[in-house]
Amino acid sequence: MSDSHTISFFGQNTGIIIKSTSKFKSYIFIQCLKKNLKGKWEKPTANEGRTLRFTLEEMVMILQVLSRQALNWKSYHLYKEKKTSVSFSWEDEETKYLWINIADYSKVLNYAQVEIFRLLLIHLIEEKVVYSTTYIKNKFKDKTNEKQIENYGFEENKNLIYEEKNKLLKNISRIRAILTNETEKAILLQFEANKTYWIPKSSIHNQYLPRKNFHQYFLIDNWVLKKNKISLNLH
Repeated sequence: MSDSHTISFFGQNTGIIIKSTSKFKSYIFIQCLKKNLKGKWEKPTANEGRTLRFTLEEMVMILQVLSRQALNWKSYHLYKEKKTSVSFSWEDEETKYLWINIADYSKVLNYAQVEIFRLLLIHLIEEKVVYSTTYIKNKFKDKTNEKQIENYGFEENKNLIYEEKNKLLKNISRIRAILTNETEKAILLQFEANKTYWIPKSSIHNQYLPRKNFHQYFLIDNWVLKKNKISLNLH
């Protein structure tokens, strides 16, 4: 299996390239390019275009949008002393086109492109959670000067955070269901065979669209699913 991944989506005037240089790095790069006034594509080697680095946490937020668990995600990105506005958004709940806006670069992805991007991002997140959170410990065995010990301590704290996240992920399941009703503290979800169950909002760990009779995904505590005898394999 390849250690690096690259995929690109180009239109007539704008293109984006998604890169993961290594599974041991807890981030990816998204590179934006467009044609200049002469009709030629910008050249990254000439310091043209715009490249941003997205952390593992930001990758999860982007995935929420690609999976339609959120309509949009907006942020301001700071990289190499450049502050850049970033947004991933659907035009509405039913559209099949996703807008990606990074600074003054705008790119629209169609349904097939979004699905390819989503599947790649799922793979990259799973891969990086495993490898980028353990690689520092193996690398640390080589050298033990004081500065490296301090840096290692910082990285180890980051690993503890990821370990806590992994524990949370093991206790929840991603379930496909239909929202049919909602109160202040719970939502009524319809699962397979038209069975409906009230699910406490406190046990749901993702943003969902408040639209009824619409298939979408929910991250739900396993104990709630088991209590109601709901299958954990409703993906």
